[in-house]
Amino acid sequence: MSNRNLNEWVRQAHESNNYDPLLQMVPYARLIGIQCLRLGDEMVFRLPSNQDNIGNPTLPALHGGVIAGFMEHAAMLHLLMFMGSPHLPKIIDFSIDYLRAGLYRDTFAACQVWRQGRRVANVAVTAWQTNQAEPIATARCHFKVDEP
Repeated sequence: MSNRNLNEWVRQAHESNNYDPLLQMVPYARLIGIQCLRLGDEMVFRLPSNQDNIGNPTLPALHGGVIAGFMEHAAMLHLLMFMGSPHLPKIIDFSIDYLRAGLYRDTFAACQVWRQGRRVANVAVTAWQTNQAEPIATARCHFKVDEP
C-alpha cells in the first residue's frame, strides 16, 4: 500500500468517525479485536472481552502479552491517526508496567505523545478497565517515524 493510500484511509476514517476499516488493515489489531472511539480530540482504544484473549482461566484474566500487544498497537495507531505520519510507525522499544490483573472484561487505553521528532516519537500509554484513575498497566514506547 502506498503512503498516499494510507493517508487517504486515515482522512476518511477521521471524516466518517469510523476507524474499523483502518484497524482491519493491521493483522494483530484485527486478531485481538481492537476498536477505536473518538471523543472530541481524544482517542480511546477498546479491547472487547474475548475468550481467546484469556491467559489465566482460573481468575479469569487477560494474557499479559495481549495487554502489551493492545497497548503497543494503540500507541502505533494513535501516531498514525494524529501525527501525520504517512506510513505505519515502527516500534523501537516498549516498556510496560503491569499494575493490576487485567480481568475478563473490556479494556481501554489512551495515549499521549510526549515528543515527536523527525525520526523518533515517544508515546505513553495507560490501560484501564473500570476506572481510568485505576490503570491495569502503563507503558512507554519509542517508534521510528521517518520514511522506511
